[in-house]
Amino acid sequence: MTTTHHSAAARAALAGANPRPFWLDSADRPAARPALNGAVTCDLAVVGGGYAGLWTALIAKERDPARKVVLLEGNRIAWAASGRNGGFCAASLTHGSANGRQHFPDELDTLERLGVENLDELEATIDRYGIDCDFERTGSLDVATAAHEVDWLREDADADAGIRFLDQEEVRAQVNSPTYLAGLWDTRGTALVHPAKLAWGLLAACLDLGVDVFEHTPVRSLDADSGRVTLHTDDGSVRAAHVALATNVFPSLLRRTRPHTVPVYDYALMTQPLTPEQRDAIGWQNRQGLGDVSNLFHYYRQTADHRILFGGYDAVYHYGRRVKPEYDQRPETFGKLADHFFETFPQLEGLKFSHTWGGAIDTCSRFFAFFATAHHGRVAFTAGYTGLGVGATRFGAKVLLDLLSGETTELTQLQMVRKMPKPFPPEPLAWCGIKLTTDALIRADGNEGRRGLWLKALDRAGMGFDS
Repeated sequence: MTTTHHSAAARAALAGANPRPFWLDSADRPAARPALNGAVTCDLAVVGGGYAGLWTALIAKERDPARKVVLLEGNRIAWAASGRNGGFCAASLTHGSANGRQHFPDELDTLERLGVENLDELEATIDRYGIDCDFERTGSLDVATAAHEVDWLREDADADAGIRFLDQEEVRAQVNSPTYLAGLWDTRGTALVHPAKLAWGLLAACLDLGVDVFEHTPVRSLDADSGRVTLHTDDGSVRAAHVALATNVFPSLLRRTRPHTVPVYDYALMTQPLTPEQRDAIGWQNRQGLGDVSNLFHYYRQTADHRILFGGYDAVYHYGRRVKPEYDQRPETFGKLADHFFETFPQLEGLKFSHTWGGAIDTCSRFFAFFATAHHGRVAFTAGYTGLGVGATRFGAKVLLDLLSGETTELTQLQMVRKMPKPFPPEPLAWCGIKLTTDALIRADGNEGRRGLWLKALDRAGMGFDS
């Protein structure tokens, strides 16, 4: 899909769309929690009110109900990545098997087992706490839209008995798009959720277990003495025995971890609800999460009220690792996505989009999470989920708590946990490198997937950049 100008259909469909995340535009959003005012002490302080922080606080209380846990969020619970993503909750901890094999071939089987266990446990937790988040274990459907991609899907199907290759007729019987040439159906490895409702449900569970949650409380600095770690906020402080840092794309309180992530902006559209006739026109009865397999890929899924979220393709890095609210809207990308949407589903022309939004992804060079500790093991940090954090952050929370316990566990001994990804260089090298990589990925998509010299050099250097 190489649309460079926006069609009249795209412009008409985008007219009047609400420039905010669909998931957060909900009457179900809980009232704001108070900000911290004064000094408190606790056993565990969690910094960050997205999925990683919420899971860490919840599992900490499940493991030890007597533990005093405080969670600090600089804005609102789930206002950033946890409330802006596509709601794909994948079993993979490594951004796919191929990427995991490239980095940790000796423990890939273990990581894939842990990933499936994690998704099963996540589903069980949702059931246990009665979290209403439109959880559906739909599986996922990867589609080929170029001839060379068909062979890729066949190879992936041959390597994994748990997924099924679909030829052109079979894949279009699942979802009726004239662009599809083949598909790969993983029936159990992905669930779909309403991402904000998942976060709000985790918040409610944390509160029920006695976690103290403060919103609008950014942590400005961290220091430690021989006894405890102190977090300093605008109007107070938290003195804790242990601290878990789950700040995602935002600058880490551990400076040495900052070079390991860059903020890459991703964008999405949400349609109005489809009519029964429109739903019949596209099929999609099994409601799988969908994605194409180009380097610059799209992801899309249905919602509980029969809308379609359509996102991806552009991945935008701003010079200097900047994260700004004005980057959340990008009309150029929205127009491009709208054109691609109607190329995918021409039978839906005339459907309008209700919401447009974007947000920053905490991208690391291996494309999946990493971990660090500081201050003699009393502080633990995680980031780098690179767009697959809906499920993997629960696993990351368990790792953080195991690291803080000081005990040797299966998780703390993983190479994935013990080894950091390669850092990104300082500016202007980071900007130049990411721009070169993006251009190289575009060229590869136009050259039957063949990776040029730049991408091959990155592969040899152990940098992710495979999707």
